[in-house]
Amino acid sequence: QVQLVESGGGLVQPGGSLRLSCAASGFNLDGYAIGWFRQAPGKERERVSCISSDGDYVYYTDSVKGRFTISRDNAKNTVYLQMNSLKPEDAAVYSCAARRNYCRRQYRDYDSWGQGTPVTVSS
Repeated sequence: QVQLVESGGGLVQPGGSLRLSCAASGFNLDGYAIGWFRQAPGKERERVSCISSDGDYVYYTDSVKGRFTISRDNAKNTVYLQMNSLKPEDAAVYSCAARRNYCRRQYRDYDSWGQGTPVTVSS
C-alpha cells in the first residue's frame, strides 16, 4: 500500500524551528518529486516547497525563502522540510505529496498525499 506519512509538527514560539518529515511506505521515493503544501483555516492550500526526484531542482514560495530548506534522503525514503524563524502566519496543516520526477504547482497534479501534520506558531 502506497502511503506518505508526515511527522514533526507541533507548537512552537515565533522565531523557533521545526523539522517536518515525509516518510514513504509501499514505494521508493527515488524517482519521485515531493511537494510540501500547507493550508491554514479559511485559506487556500498553497505550495510551500518542492524538490525534484534527483534533487537538482528545488522550489520555495516567496514567503519562506531563506527560512525553509527542503532536502531528501533516499536511503531513508524520507523528505524533510526544515523550518526556521517561524512566524505566526506559517501556522497551518502541512502535507507532503509525491509525483513522478518533476515538481508541479497544483496539489491535484500529485499522485499520492499524506494526511498532514499541524504546525502552530504562537507565544
